[in-house]
Amino acid sequence: MLDLPLPGQFARFADGFAPRVLLTVDTEEEFDWDSEFSKTEHGLDHVRQLGRFQEFCENLGISPVYLVDWPITQSAMAQDVLGDACARGKAEIGIQLHPWVNPPFEEEINAHNSYAGNLPTDLEREKLLRLRDAITENFKCAPQIYRAGRYGLGPSSAKLLKQAGVAVDTSVRSGFDYSPGHGPDYSRHPLRPWWVGEEQRLLELPVTTVFWGMLRQQAKSIYPMVARSRLGPALLAKLGLLERIAMTPEGVSIEEALRGVDIAVDDGLPVIVLSFHSPSLAPGYTPYVKSEGDVDGLYEWFRQVIGYLGQRGVKPTTVAEIMANAVI
Repeated sequence: MLDLPLPGQFARFADGFAPRVLLTVDTEEEFDWDSEFSKTEHGLDHVRQLGRFQEFCENLGISPVYLVDWPITQSAMAQDVLGDACARGKAEIGIQLHPWVNPPFEEEINAHNSYAGNLPTDLEREKLLRLRDAITENFKCAPQIYRAGRYGLGPSSAKLLKQAGVAVDTSVRSGFDYSPGHGPDYSRHPLRPWWVGEEQRLLELPVTTVFWGMLRQQAKSIYPMVARSRLGPALLAKLGLLERIAMTPEGVSIEEALRGVDIAVDDGLPVIVLSFHSPSLAPGYTPYVKSEGDVDGLYEWFRQVIGYLGQRGVKPTTVAEIMANAVI
């Protein structure tokens, strides 16, 4: 897990650049989220929907970042669709490491080891480099952004990313604590981007989650305690006291997301990072999308949220633009 940044580590951006929005897609295999992890029990049926989503994004004037994992790198269809979009400058491709489906397979496959940062450093490095190289070869682009599967950064992850030539990490999910399941605790990490380490060679770009309600200014101290209770978060939200809003169409309504946009913009967040899982592009592969109507709802979520971001003066951006405008 990354240490909390010091005040001097927060990134600044060139005048006129912010605010911006970056759309990230956890582009991954289909698997049963409620079952044990397996290196073989997965599918890629939804990949045929990536072309439709890419066309949708181009019509909205936004270039998505596809964070692809190992099974996706082995899909000829994904290579054709995403490789073409990347070559045309209409999308970017980054890295997403799911250790349980990513060679080499030297570890026991279990919940603890599903977080790449929990693996021995040499094994985490080898999995990362194999995935990076597969992306470079199969998609004809050099990935510059990384997200650990399950947001699973560890003590060696930042060093390994720098050694691999990755410029941006987007594994921190501010406001969430995964430590009960062997993962990292990001409940007190900030939303604003920061430089990891003194040499400023890796930019941390957290996934955007904001807090709404009368107690939002105290969220980082209150919510971690409340989240341990099954009913606590729902009760606080119902009373209008405190609500956590992740900027994703998965489990977050359009109305909630629009409130989240207002909070992020009014707080001066320079980059808003949207995210979702690619299997949600087809029904039945994630808990959030169970029908064709849910798929239509996902597209409508993006249509309205991207449109409202534009009304609030938030322009789409890319990883390349973010790095070009980050002030060192």
